[in-house]
Amino acid sequence: MVRLTTAIIKTIGRNVAGACAALALLLSGGAAWADKPRPWELGFQDPATPITQRIHAFHDELLVIIFAISLFVFALLIYVMVRFNHRAHPVPTRTSHNTVIEVLWTVVPVLILVTIAIPSFKLMYYMDRVPDAKMTVKVTGHQWYWEYTYPDSGNIDFNSNLIADKDLKPGQERLLEVDNPLVIPVDTTIRVQVAGSDVIHSWFVPSFGVQEYAVIGRLNEAWMRVNHTGTYYGECNQICGVNHAFMPIKVVVVSQADFQKWLADAKTKFSSLDKPRDNTTQVAAAEPAAAILPAAENAARAGK
Repeated sequence: MVRLTTAIIKTIGRNVAGACAALALLLSGGAAWADKPRPWELGFQDPATPITQRIHAFHDELLVIIFAISLFVFALLIYVMVRFNHRAHPVPTRTSHNTVIEVLWTVVPVLILVTIAIPSFKLMYYMDRVPDAKMTVKVTGHQWYWEYTYPDSGNIDFNSNLIADKDLKPGQERLLEVDNPLVIPVDTTIRVQVAGSDVIHSWFVPSFGVQEYAVIGRLNEAWMRVNHTGTYYGECNQICGVNHAFMPIKVVVVSQADFQKWLADAKTKFSSLDKPRDNTTQVAAAEPAAAILPAAENAARAGK
């Protein structure tokens, strides 16, 4: 009987250990999923900017606080059920007030909220205050595509449209690929100005920690500095109409040298701000530096 019990305990222990290991593997598996969502993904995408790193650190701090509170409440419930059930405590106490407890359950939550508020305000200030930007990118949301403008880089202006399923090439991501991605240099502080032309859109790239609303008649501002080259994806996460699900965001981050090459090519291929912005005309007019971007994207995929 003792041997059987020991064997059962060992089996349960192995199963629990295996389950914990599998869960840890799943949780850490997100480390390789930096640029786009994956089926059955757990956790956040990898941080690609200083903003995202701070957001993840704040999330981890909150997770510890929430876990401690939940553990305390659970232990308190167990204590009450065991200590004050009908069998253990047949004659209920008539005590209705306790000054110490009432002070504690008022002061302690306030201290917890202050502990959360201080880093929260610091993070919000860090996200909102644009440091010395080396370049500016203007993002304009349309129904249902994005328009990108480089006002201080030769007034480059082009539209970014979803590639239909029938036009996808091998290796391209369904509902995430676009004809003209946003191209930016690595390790460069970039001011992102976001505006709208019709309804409210939202320019959201999870790996960058940037989510800014595109509102008609208003110019909102964010910033980013991407630490690693690669290809990053996002989507409009503000319901903006019937084709809301079909205006993805694709950002290709390249080295400074490759960005200068793309910039020189883009100045001749993309329409400037002085030319008409008809969507059909611009899409047909430009192939996005086909000789430069595939090499950077293939290198990024090879590193995953």
